[in-house]
Parts: sequence; C-alpha cells; structure tokens
Amino acid sequence: MAPRATVDVEFSVRVTEPGPAAISVAAAHADTEELAVSWHGESELVEFEHGTRAEVFELPAGEHRVTYHAERALAEPEPEPVTLADAAVFTRPSRYCPSDRIAGLVPPELFSVKSAKKKVDAIVRHVHERLSYVVGSSRGTDDAIDTLLAGEGVCRDFAHVCITLCRSLDVPARYVGVYAPGLSPMDFHAVFEAGIDGHWYVFDATRLAPRQTMLRISTGRDAADTSFLATLGCELDFLGSTVFATTDAALPVDDGTEPVVLG
Repeated sequence: MAPRATVDVEFSVRVTEPGPAAISVAAAHADTEELAVSWHGESELVEFEHGTRAEVFELPAGEHRVTYHAERALAEPEPEPVTLADAAVFTRPSRYCPSDRIAGLVPPELFSVKSAKKKVDAIVRHVHERLSYVVGSSRGTDDAIDTLLAGEGVCRDFAHVCITLCRSLDVPARYVGVYAPGLSPMDFHAVFEAGIDGHWYVFDATRLAPRQTMLRISTGRDAADTSFLATLGCELDFLGSTVFATTDAALPVDDGTEPVVLG
C-alpha cells in the first residue's frame, strides 16, 4: 500500500475593507479534503492549468480564520509532458525571474553543457553552494538578481534563481508551491520544475525536504502566480499561519540528483 500524506493549514486575517479574495491552499489530487472558513461564506471555485485551484470568497469586515485539511496517497505519478505552449511561456522572463538580465551572473561553465539534465543539475548545485538559506532574509519584492547579489534567501528565492538560470539557458522552468513533509521549519515551501527530455521534473536547491513526498499546491511562472492568499478588491491584514504536512511512512532519502516527478 502506498504511503499517505496528511496536510493541515490554519491562517487568520483581519478584513478592514470588505470584498473578494482568492484562497489557494488545495493540494493537487487530494483523496479527501475540507476547506472551512469562520464566516460561513460561499465560494466560487477557479481552476487553472497544472493543478492549481483557488476558492474566491466575499470577505466581510472583521477577523476570520481559514482551515484546510487534506489526505492523499503518495503513488508515483507519470511525468507530465512539456507542451509547445509550456516551452513558449516558461522560457520567457517574468516578474521575479528576469532571465533577460542575468547573463553576467550565469556561471561560464554552464554554457558548454549540452544535456538539459546536466544543466539543471549544475544549476541546482551552484545555487545550493552559492546561497545561504536564512529565514526572513529577503523581501517580497526581491527578484533572482537581488537574491544572487545578496547571497542569501528563503525557498522562493532559491527557486527564482534556479528558474532564471534555467531560462537563460533555454531550459523551460516553472515555479511550484508545495507541501513538504520533513521540512523544518514547517511552512509552505517553494521548488521548481524543469523541462527535461520533453517532461517536467521537480528540483529543490534548498535540499530541506525529500522531493518524493511533496504535494503540489500551485504552479506558475514565479511567486506572483502562486500566492496562497490574494486580494481581489478587499483590504486585509494577515495575522499569521501554521502549516503541518507529514506522511505515515519513513521519509525517503533524496540525494537531489535522481529524476523525481511531482504529483
């Protein structure tokens, strides 16, 4: 029997100006799940490509709590093909991944690497060695160049740098928000997928959790496409969150080099 993952999320907001907001915390392909909101409001489901789902709520003024619970079997999925549209979109520069401006920061040895897999492995290794993971070290406005110049960041920054370097070398790459059993400190996590030999595979330069047990939440060009909470006309203060993701089996050993498919 395949191991199972369990996810529990809770966060609170204080709404100062009523209006709609999008909540995107659903794990892809969950076997069971429940999203509960303290104001008992109705929502409209919005589905995007690549497994991203958002629930849009009309938020009244006041303090509110959101909880989410999900369970899913961790069967190994088939790799998703890189479509022509994917190749066109995920090799372009984006808000946090300015691949058109990073040429001077690309390690010269990467230009001579022919295999896409070897390019991505070299990028992940370079970013892991170049950057220090420091909680609270970056701003929400930092892009990949800011992170490289600072030499430190958090998971979203590691993912942005890897994506930017991949795209600068014509390897399609996209940003993925995930739940990551084994992550410490536990929180929402960010990794990236690269197009290799016509299929998407997941990589993580932080090496903070095994990729084999990660659960996809959202997929996009960069963090701008994958926020777990986005205002669509309301005004609110974010009051904090807790995230818990675990499995009922021992965590696998991940050497960081084997191809892994994210479900």
